[in-house]
Amino acid sequence: MPPAPPEAECQSRAALVTLQHQRLRALLADVHGRNRFYTRKLDDAGVRLDSLRLPDDFKTLPLTTKHELAADQDISPPWGTVHTEPLDRYTRYNQTSSTTGRPLRWLDTNESWQWVLDCWQAVYRAARVVAADRIFFPFGFGPFLGFWSAFDAGAQLGALCVPGGGMSSQTRLGVLETVRPTVVCCTPTYALRLVEVAHAARGFDLASSGVRVVIVAGEPGGSIPATRERIEQGWGARVIDHHGLTEVGPVSFECWESPGSLHLNECEFLCEVIDPMSGDPMPDGEAGELVITNLGRTASPVIRYRTRDVIVLGREPCVCGRTLARAEGGILSRADDMVCVRGVNVYPTAVEAVVRRFPEVAEFRSTVSTRATLGSLRVEIELEPDAPDDTDVATRVAQAVREAMGLSVPVQVVEPLTLPRFEMKARRFVVADEPGRGQESEVRSQKD
Repeated sequence: MPPAPPEAECQSRAALVTLQHQRLRALLADVHGRNRFYTRKLDDAGVRLDSLRLPDDFKTLPLTTKHELAADQDISPPWGTVHTEPLDRYTRYNQTSSTTGRPLRWLDTNESWQWVLDCWQAVYRAARVVAADRIFFPFGFGPFLGFWSAFDAGAQLGALCVPGGGMSSQTRLGVLETVRPTVVCCTPTYALRLVEVAHAARGFDLASSGVRVVIVAGEPGGSIPATRERIEQGWGARVIDHHGLTEVGPVSFECWESPGSLHLNECEFLCEVIDPMSGDPMPDGEAGELVITNLGRTASPVIRYRTRDVIVLGREPCVCGRTLARAEGGILSRADDMVCVRGVNVYPTAVEAVVRRFPEVAEFRSTVSTRATLGSLRVEIELEPDAPDDTDVATRVAQAVREAMGLSVPVQVVEPLTLPRFEMKARRFVVADEPGRGQESEVRSQKD
């Protein structure tokens, strides 16, 4: 019998909202006058904490953007002014992955780092990870918060945590064979890459490796049905999706009972969904941009932070017992990723959702050219070694894209192992200013 969720995650919506507003008021009181960035923003917006009425006055708090934080670090290098504590109290450095520009540098005190780890414990609880588990992390950690926080949180849980940085994919398969971990944490892309490498090794069966849970993050793929099905089949394990940001923290997690949606950890975050163009609130059930306030990371806070992540918010209680709001279908895309091709809004996740339905396709890349007035999209696919006639597969993929997206898209079969492989966040959706390869040079390839 799996353990029941904590009471805090199952409380009534009214009680949860009351708790959130209490913690928000405490956060604002702690930040104002000590955190130069937010003192300035609140004062410039005319916010007076002594007369602030919640929830009525919540929308008077100004939104925060990544551009603002980056500009603040440019003006006051290297850390900016978004710090509530004296700088000598900060002990942790991380930075964003810079998929959309220059990385943000982010600092944590011991206390704020512990808050991050506590948020990660919610992910592990939902994934049914316990102290008896062995957790394998098959990637180079680098300066990225998600990896270090997952590792430290696993160690605090009492699990054996096995680092896998600085290894080839073949070497990591050897670790799986000898150490026999029961849990793996990585990106959806790399979970599929290890399946591909294991298949090529002839005789190494990941489905019998003893892994029972694959926790994925960093990309929307974990909540795309065709992608998660392929991972689960290849590993013989359950996929649990998770979402977070370096500057925000571990925000959401998938529960065991409701695959394909992400619980927002509203015990620690205040979450909104807005129209990305107007900033107006979006009704539940309609796609919009996720805006987050972290309620416990007071040393390095973000208040009404525009994540650029697109979600559909649902508030119906889950069968798992949690009353937390959910991102239905996971993170659908990033608002920045949408491009218009011949009048159709195209998201990378929409392309992946179609292509991953074809087991014959080992890897793919979609390229959008913005040179033409109406734009153009093409898809390249690599086939599995035992796939049937390539013309037939390409034709069927093109037909599926046309039916799903209303676009006629050329699909080309390329030679095996010519498309990039990825350990970290994949860049399969390339926006090129010129025809041809475009920004392919920016994509890191891993051919091991």
